[in-house]
Amino acid sequence: MIKRIGLVFDRIRWEEKVLIEKSKKKGLNIIPINAKKLYLNVQSKENFKAIFGEIVLQRCISYFRGLHITAFFESKGIDVINPLKVAQICGNKVLGTLALVESGVPTPQTYIAFSPEGVSKTLEEIGYPAVLKPIIGSWGRLIAPLKDKDSTEALIESREILNNPLHKIYYIQEMVSRPQRDIRTVIVGDRVIASIYRYSAEDWRTNVARGGRTEICPLTKELEDVVLKAAKAVGGGILGVDAMESPKGVLVHEINNTVEFKGAMTAGANDIPEKILNYVIKSVRR
Repeated sequence: MIKRIGLVFDRIRWEEKVLIEKSKKKGLNIIPINAKKLYLNVQSKENFKAIFGEIVLQRCISYFRGLHITAFFESKGIDVINPLKVAQICGNKVLGTLALVESGVPTPQTYIAFSPEGVSKTLEEIGYPAVLKPIIGSWGRLIAPLKDKDSTEALIESREILNNPLHKIYYIQEMVSRPQRDIRTVIVGDRVIASIYRYSAEDWRTNVARGGRTEICPLTKELEDVVLKAAKAVGGGILGVDAMESPKGVLVHEINNTVEFKGAMTAGANDIPEKILNYVIKSVRR
């Protein structure tokens, strides 16, 4: 029987609270690990499993913080969900899209550019409107519609003067003709355990963190096949796969490594924490 499960976080969100509460009801020994208070000796030969658990569920909001903590734990022989390679791919939109395309998962038409000139050439090809996204980020932050040449040039100019090399990698997608909603699926292992529509509030973005509402989305065969293929493309685990309906069918536009599921549970998918914890328990190497 598994003795300890580590739960690493940098902010206790609603999801972490329900995971901790569910673990208590299941009689599991969850070790809360506040990433902001960690200091880790990389040369240490300590038994880190005795300190942090036989397996760690990584739930940091910060991509870079979670990535480096995962790398440390794995170097000390502790399994982490999700593993480092999965976290690297999912946290970077360029790497994620490349993995999806390589596996034949349908995605919006996507370009990457590395200068204002590259952005201009891209928009000559795909036309206006388009969508500019940061390569790292969540909750719909720093996503901007590119509506015309003048507003685009102003936006690119402002990014160019920021002292952040990540802002000078331009990830541009076509503006997909879709309903005012997208689809969030929660995947655990090889199963879709929740599927919801996310509707925008007063914003074209549908993120629940921005006030969007949710309702259950029927899990069609097409949707299930596409999102499971997407999860497999990035390495699998506990994932949130975001998709949209288009004239070409279901398109995957993002995969989340530390998936939030409050919206899905609000819509009625109440057994998500149970299924996540069961998957963690089964994932411990014997």
